[in-house]
Amino acid sequence: MTLIDRYIARTIIGGTLIALMVLSALFAFVDFVSEIGKVGQGQYGIDDAIYYVLLSLPKRIYEIFPTSVLIGSLLGLGALAGNSELTVMRAAGLSVMRLVRSVLQAGLVLVFLVALVGEVIVPPSERKAQTVKAVALKQDISLGGQHGFWARDGLRYLYVGQVYPDLQLGDVEVYELSETKQLQRITKASSARFVNGVWKLYSVEQSTVTADEVTSKSLATDEWPELLNPDVFKVVSIRPSNMSALDLYHYSNYLRRNELDASHYRLAFWIKVITPISSLVMLLIALPFVFTSQRSGGSGQRLLVGLLLGIGFFMLNRIMNHLGQVYGVPPLLSAVVPVSLVAIIGVLAIRRVH
Repeated sequence: MTLIDRYIARTIIGGTLIALMVLSALFAFVDFVSEIGKVGQGQYGIDDAIYYVLLSLPKRIYEIFPTSVLIGSLLGLGALAGNSELTVMRAAGLSVMRLVRSVLQAGLVLVFLVALVGEVIVPPSERKAQTVKAVALKQDISLGGQHGFWARDGLRYLYVGQVYPDLQLGDVEVYELSETKQLQRITKASSARFVNGVWKLYSVEQSTVTADEVTSKSLATDEWPELLNPDVFKVVSIRPSNMSALDLYHYSNYLRRNELDASHYRLAFWIKVITPISSLVMLLIALPFVFTSQRSGGSGQRLLVGLLLGIGFFMLNRIMNHLGQVYGVPPLLSAVVPVSLVAIIGVLAIRRVH
């Protein structure tokens, strides 16, 4: 990487981080205001609301990252254009395509950062945020570790490793006590699903404990009319957007193997894959505006353009995703089409500048 490459990268990354901090602070404030209405319910206090918003912040950062890249690159590269630095670079023999390459190299660093946030930080942080909120709002739920929670129903204690929004549970353990608080039975299941008013457990291992012995048996499936109120799980369910791409891939394959609808999870998987790439697309969109406005427009105008483009891309993406779900468009197509359209527009605009 040459000196110019490092200079451009530092400008773009610095501008992106500044835009990201401003937008993150704005969204955090909006989220906090929305949580104020829940303060006072159960044991949910101001400190819980603040903690919840802070834990939810990585997800917000992940969602607004492409827009931050667009605004940051417009401001950063716009400052270079305003100071005639881009003009000097081109006069020194650097072509537009050479500058585009330098910008995209910086974009690859940003892609790595947003992918790291989405895969490593967002899933556990969002799980913790949902569970912290559940602890304060529901007294029969308590935090059970990084990947699950405990719930109590009388003399029955339930541990659930994962909770999905379609009332599908993973890694279920049920501990039943007698009236004298002695352990009577342990039931473990790889998964459970709420179907037609009953809980259906799969791959069940059950141990019955008496004073003299422990007996065990295995069942392919088992039905429980009463496991726990389904409304409880809705509080701490793992939404597809909060899952990592790897978890989405495995879970969608599980649904397809069992002939269940996996389109929602497949779409979430492809959105997870495409979101980091969209940061590069935002750079392609920013470049033509910078090159064509080197002698006109200030930072305020570029900021307005960035906000409008970012909002427009966000809305187009969401509309295409929802329309794809309604009309049965393949999830990959629903996720790729908006980014591809914007990328094509950006490439054509750069070619006109070139």
